[in-house]
Amino acid sequence: MRQRLAAVSSAALLCLAGTAGVARAEAASPSGPSAMVFTITQGDGTTPGTVLRAAVLSCAYSAEGTHPAPRAACDAMNDTEGRFDRLLAAPDRGRPCTKRFDPVTVTADGVWQGDRVAWKHSFANACVMSATLNGNPLFAF
Repeated sequence: MRQRLAAVSSAALLCLAGTAGVARAEAASPSGPSAMVFTITQGDGTTPGTVLRAAVLSCAYSAEGTHPAPRAACDAMNDTEGRFDRLLAAPDRGRPCTKRFDPVTVTADGVWQGDRVAWKHSFANACVMSATLNGNPLFAF
């Protein structure tokens, strides 16, 4: 997994490096390549846990990767503007969840529009995670 993250991140950085010295008459694009690895891990994030699911997403020129809905996930990632805490802003408060403590942690690691990103958030259980992320396609894999 780490080798794949390194390869995807390296590819994204090479794309950036290849265009850094080129002068153009048009305005610079506000967005650069994005390549991320998303995981859902059993545990509270303080110690390494068992990775339950993972997906790779590249939004450099087209939406691709192992994510089942890459275009929707790229759009959702762009909506966060690289601040993944925005995913937590609209939880479904009407969804009932048990108070059972069985923590899960979600992570987003990689490059978003040329900037390095490492984000993680832990939830009390998978139901709370699902209700909090409220159907956002980034972690729908």
